[in-house]
Amino acid sequence: MEAKQFEGKTLRYIAVEPDGYDPNRKYPMIILLHGFGAHMGDLVSLAPAIDPEGYVYIFPNAPIPFEISPGMTGFGWTHPRRIPQELRRAEDIDQVVDMLASLVDEVTEQYLTETGQTILGGFSQGGMMTYRYGLPNPQLFKGLAALSGVAPDEVTIRNHLPDDRSQPIFVAHGTGDTMIAVQMARDTRDFLQAEGYTPEYREYNMAHEISQQTLTDLTEWIKKTLPPAGR
Repeated sequence: MEAKQFEGKTLRYIAVEPDGYDPNRKYPMIILLHGFGAHMGDLVSLAPAIDPEGYVYIFPNAPIPFEISPGMTGFGWTHPRRIPQELRRAEDIDQVVDMLASLVDEVTEQYLTETGQTILGGFSQGGMMTYRYGLPNPQLFKGLAALSGVAPDEVTIRNHLPDDRSQPIFVAHGTGDTMIAVQMARDTRDFLQAEGYTPEYREYNMAHEISQQTLTDLTEWIKKTLPPAGR
């Protein structure tokens, strides 16, 4: 696999091309959004663990920089939230959604990915963005994966939901998560179910992280939802 860094039209990103990459071949795509305070390289190691040959992977960099500690900069998709409940507030998300939409157009054209042959996923705040951008666009995303993340407030999401509620959704959350309590993930699950979705919801004995079992289950779900090229 080969990782390449790009200055996109709206967002920087890392593209990881599969082993034996053929630029004239149409590959399915996996787009993964990092969490608050991280950067576009944070989830790159997931690519070879998921499948080294069958997908093109895109790892965007969130647009809002923050000083995490002296001399260290992290990035966020929205401004910091002071308390867990504020994770659901979404006043500053729409502009970032537009930036992501531009990026998706850019990378799917660059890599010849057919419309609807993409999985969108994210960790923590990246999971929130996955819900906000992915749910209204089932024509673009074959499925959504939210890892240790929750949906923005119900009013914001409900106002953007499409008529088609058949989009596959994988949700993973740690029962020991002290940053985003598991009850918030359960509330998101219940909301999705009430709106007609059938998320594949799983809890794990872990904190705010991606465990090996989570990755194993995620990989199985991805390959079932969007089979890799050539299989």
